[in-house]
Amino acid sequence: MKPLKSRTSDVTPVFVSELIETLTRRGLALFGRRDARGEVAQARDLAALGELLLSRRGEASGVTLAETLLAAFAAASAAERLTFLLALADRFGPDPAAVQRAIAAVLDISETGALEKLHAASEPRRQALFRRLNLAPGGTTALLRMREDLLGHLSDHPRLKLVDDDFVHLFSSWFNRGFLALRRIDWTTSPNILERIIRYEAVHAIRDWDDLRNRLAPEDRRCYGFFHPQLVDEPLIFVEVALTRDIPPAVGPLLDLARTPIAAAEATTAVFYSISNTQRGLGSVSFGNFLIKQVVEDLKRELPNVKTSVTLSPVPGFASWLAGQRKAEVAWLDAATQAELGLVDEHGWHADAGKAERVRAVLLPIAVRYLLAAKTAGGRPVDPVARFHLGNGARLERLNFLGDVSAKGLKQSHGLMVNYLYALDEIEVNHEAFAEKGVIAAAPAVRQLAPADKSSRSTVPAP
Repeated sequence: MKPLKSRTSDVTPVFVSELIETLTRRGLALFGRRDARGEVAQARDLAALGELLLSRRGEASGVTLAETLLAAFAAASAAERLTFLLALADRFGPDPAAVQRAIAAVLDISETGALEKLHAASEPRRQALFRRLNLAPGGTTALLRMREDLLGHLSDHPRLKLVDDDFVHLFSSWFNRGFLALRRIDWTTSPNILERIIRYEAVHAIRDWDDLRNRLAPEDRRCYGFFHPQLVDEPLIFVEVALTRDIPPAVGPLLDLARTPIAAAEATTAVFYSISNTQRGLGSVSFGNFLIKQVVEDLKRELPNVKTSVTLSPVPGFASWLAGQRKAEVAWLDAATQAELGLVDEHGWHADAGKAERVRAVLLPIAVRYLLAAKTAGGRPVDPVARFHLGNGARLERLNFLGDVSAKGLKQSHGLMVNYLYALDEIEVNHEAFAEKGVIAAAPAVRQLAPADKSSRSTVPAP
């Protein structure tokens, strides 16, 4: 009887010998000792090292191998990392022979547990590899960086989508809401975390430490983040909140360093004016909806006087969408409207009261069309921020013309901002209507701005 061929049989004996020697030196280094040559060699064949890691049964050697592979990946060139990622797609899928045997067992209805065996056999081997790599010190962070690397190649190498799906599958479990801790971030928080808040702020850039202090230290300001046990000083996502007396129409006054803070007890409104993800490797793993809902509930317990919870949100896709509609000369944009929209192409138009009013008259109905009717091919709102908040069960409450006149705000939305209302007693109903039927919850005042032409549905490719 011939012995079964090992999955690592394509690894030459010389390579295995050198690899074991490398791992021995690596293991000694981990315990504070080095061999006579003093340096830990890098294992260059990352895929072969992955095969070896999957073949090991010992926990200690497995952790050492995992750490070595992750260190080698981090030190590898861009081309070597891409080669490994492609190998994950091509060589680390399900074992075809094992799947065939499991299918045969399912067809043989007399075999107990056949379906469970088929499920196990159909799992891609790279998932087991990722789980073993996660056992290494710093493994979770290293895998997040590995996925970041992968995302940069996804458009050029579609077969990497298989690997990305496995990352999302595992990360969705590892970063389940049950593992996350909500923590308030304030001016006394660790400098390591505060530096990350500055670095990762994605909506309204934090200029310096004075700007950060203005967002964290006053009594009428809050910041909260979700943290994971494996990333102690890395908030996965954070939200900045302003406590105000009413719903604000613009972000400038909220960020003004010269503003006069109010007492938290005087506030009636919690304004979520910025929410930022910090880990690109966790893209498509959503927990921002849990963050906002929990903060809303926590603030209501802490400050019973706060009755209203709203966002002051950017509309990042609006300007580019409108530019496309203008270029296409769509039927609902008549010549007079096109002429008025030409004003937004002029530098400083927003500072001229007469021009701004003319733009307002044509821009707000178009913005309502964009938010309520413009859909992706999959039938979801084109705007990513709208998809997020409407999917959470929020209501489109108000449009704010020239709510953000920063260079970024004018470029991405012609200065438009939006308030989404989070009413706890409406969230579930709104969410279900949106998820099941695509119904968008919007205040009457918003719908009144809608253009008379109801044939305004605009479908564009999903961003």
